[in-house]
Amino acid sequence: MEILSSVPLDFLRDNSQCQKRICIIGAGAGGLAALKVISESAYFKSGKWSVIAYETREKVGGVWLPSPPVVDEYNAPVTPLYDSLTTNLPHPIMAYTSYSFPPETPLFPSAHVVQTYLELYTAYFNLTSLVKFNTTVLDARWDSTQWIVTLSDGAQFAYDHLIVANGHYHLPRIPEVPGLADWMKRGRASHSAWYRKPDFLGEKILVVGGGSSGQDIAAEMCTVSSVVIHAATVHSATKNDPGNFIRRGRLIELKANGQVIFDDGTTEDSIDHCILATGFLMHFPFLERASMINNNIPPDFPPLVPGKLFNSTYHVFPLAKQLFPLQSQCPISSIVFMGLLIRVAPFPLMEAQAHAIVRAFSDPSSLDPIAETVDIITHADKLKRAGVSTPLDIAKAWLRYDREDQWNYRDAMYQFAQGMGSGTPPIKVTEWEKELYDLKVELRSAWEDLEKSGDSVEWLRDVGKNGVQDWVELMYRVADYARTRKNSLGRL
Repeated sequence: MEILSSVPLDFLRDNSQCQKRICIIGAGAGGLAALKVISESAYFKSGKWSVIAYETREKVGGVWLPSPPVVDEYNAPVTPLYDSLTTNLPHPIMAYTSYSFPPETPLFPSAHVVQTYLELYTAYFNLTSLVKFNTTVLDARWDSTQWIVTLSDGAQFAYDHLIVANGHYHLPRIPEVPGLADWMKRGRASHSAWYRKPDFLGEKILVVGGGSSGQDIAAEMCTVSSVVIHAATVHSATKNDPGNFIRRGRLIELKANGQVIFDDGTTEDSIDHCILATGFLMHFPFLERASMINNNIPPDFPPLVPGKLFNSTYHVFPLAKQLFPLQSQCPISSIVFMGLLIRVAPFPLMEAQAHAIVRAFSDPSSLDPIAETVDIITHADKLKRAGVSTPLDIAKAWLRYDREDQWNYRDAMYQFAQGMGSGTPPIKVTEWEKELYDLKVELRSAWEDLEKSGDSVEWLRDVGKNGVQDWVELMYRVADYARTRKNSLGRL
């Protein structure tokens, strides 16, 4: 098959002066951030760079674009989005720094509001013409000078840079628990990827997983089942559990007779169905065909394994700045993995990453492999000092950036980006973001209370029309309400 040197002319400007051709895989939040920042760069505006994003689906949005669950145990839905999902961050903290949610948007918006926001972002920054929809990247391989990308329509194109932004909420993670495979084979267990609403699955339901989805699904299933057992290693403190809700620790076995066993030795009998809210695997099938990535847990280090790039399914390793492969078969700046960090405010973080990517693409020498290797080893030492020791545990913890870590990382991305002499003032994480992020649980609970009472409509009136400061004042007001509400409940 003939390999074309550029993508279709409908999607690119004149290539006569083009020095770098950039391919983005995915037009979700990460891919859109990359498109926006690249398209605003002097390199793109002068015609020296071209960029296109390939999106499997018919619209932008990625995980936020809903899709019905397919009745297929082997192929998961393209998104695990359930009907009632709302954000677990206030949208002023969640939003791109360059574009706010519309005025009077509920503080914790539903998924369809986030999807609309991404569509508005795409239109506002004129990104639609840079996306080719209904097109999947099937294969991407480095041929010593360029990336050869094969598409679902059979076409092949060559690119200088590849930005991987395909998301990591698609392929279900099924834990290795004795008896689980038999339960799934008999239809007694399913992954939350297929969950959309609380349908009746039996009188006694087990939900496994302590993340946001596990908590939401367990609460919803209480409305249709007589008893719901929620198995999680850590539970959020609450005084509002319904009477048919039971908390348990880590699940260690499911027996054929319907009994389940937990790590503290307790058991529950007569379980009708188990819902696994156990997360998803990082998955890059387009890189696997040419063995561009190894699907294994990397060995303990230092030293790093020469020439190897690993996908443990929990992390990609080793990546400079959690973006650029240090050990791949291609130049360090030729491929980027966006948006892998977890427990963060993702949109503004990926926006910061996009600025760092432009710097690295424009000046590959800005990435110092030795200094980046030192940073990786320092990060590993920090985890080991915190008691994370085995290669598997390190893989699981590698991308969890709690509290100050994510803010320091975001600031570091912008600081790195300033090295390209763009003249753009650095975007520093604000103190209100840090303070209110730490109050996200209290804010969400208080906001739900305001929505139930109907007061949220008045609280939102005209908020956002004067800019971000409106939202900041509202969040601090809700935080005060949360404290007052907590004190009142404590006196009852």
